[in-house]
Amino acid sequence: MNLADLVRQAVGAVPDPELRRPIGELDMVREITAEDGHAVVDIALTIVGCPASDRIEADVRRAAASVDGITDVTVELGVMTPAERKALTEKLRDGRPARQMPFGPDSLTRVILVSSGKGGVGKSTITANLAVALAAQGLAVGLVDADVHGFSIPGLLGIPAGTQPTRIDDLMLPPVAHGVKTISIGMFLRDGEAVVAWRGPMLHRTVQQFLTDVFFGDLDVLLIDMPPGTGDIAISIGQILPHAEVLVVTTPQSAASDVAIRSGLVARQTGQRVIGVVENMAAFTLPDGTVVDLFGTGGGAEVAAALSASDDADDVPLMASVPLSPALRAGGDAGIPIVLSDPDDAAARTITALADRVSHRSRGLSGRSLPMSVARPTASDS
Repeated sequence: MNLADLVRQAVGAVPDPELRRPIGELDMVREITAEDGHAVVDIALTIVGCPASDRIEADVRRAAASVDGITDVTVELGVMTPAERKALTEKLRDGRPARQMPFGPDSLTRVILVSSGKGGVGKSTITANLAVALAAQGLAVGLVDADVHGFSIPGLLGIPAGTQPTRIDDLMLPPVAHGVKTISIGMFLRDGEAVVAWRGPMLHRTVQQFLTDVFFGDLDVLLIDMPPGTGDIAISIGQILPHAEVLVVTTPQSAASDVAIRSGLVARQTGQRVIGVVENMAAFTLPDGTVVDLFGTGGGAEVAAALSASDDADDVPLMASVPLSPALRAGGDAGIPIVLSDPDDAAARTITALADRVSHRSRGLSGRSLPMSVARPTASDS
């Protein structure tokens, strides 16, 4: 293998930051020359103004310079032709038709809705931190911010204002933050703009487009941050994803737990399976050992017991009780989830343990077709 081939091998292994696949596999590496220690690498970006161009250039330069015998690197950036982009999008879809919802009941991706009965219980904070904790375990994680009127996921994950998905023809690539591929209506609005007059049909179409038009690639887990309550979006997602699993978030106080129970019951009526309850803003311990239960106690256990009470219901455990934590709030304000910024905080440890429980929980196979065939007896068997 000559020097140029060694450079091509090293450069081809560089991952595209948005597609999360090697650029060699994506046919983004063009001509490479290597003479007298100087490598010239020609890269074809997917689109004009690719937001990842600086990262790709730096990573390619570093990879080429790592090859023994290379002392100087020039990276030349070009853009794919329309035919090359078409071939790329067909490769990424892997034979699936455009605008087909890839998260149906036969999908290997676990879809988990994070819901609550009322707002203000920290549901989005829990969702963002859970997504990042799952990604830190090495899972491929996507996150849909379905709280169209009260979106907050971009800020909680530190995605800069004005960041939009990258479009490659009819593929929309979600931004990646802390290893989580994320989409939110907030990425399509001007700074300070609000979604005001949207009702059922528009909300349904928006959520459906998030699930069909956004290219997440192969995911282990897709989390959906639901709006509080049981309104239009909850009904729409119940229709689109009746096989989804549900985590119900509440606080310890009765005002939150009573409506959280209704949220879980409505999800169950659509066929979705409630897999657990997360109690947020639970009691915390002061340095002198004093335990402070600012929002009372027992709400999470109450919700879990109520959702387990039906004769035909699965057991619904209280999967986590996350203590009230100033660091959890500060991490959300800064856009750095506490599971990364302060992993030793009690709330961070609890959410990390929650991610362990979620990732190790077996997925139910009820109603799901399995790839198997039944051997039929032949005349020779009798």
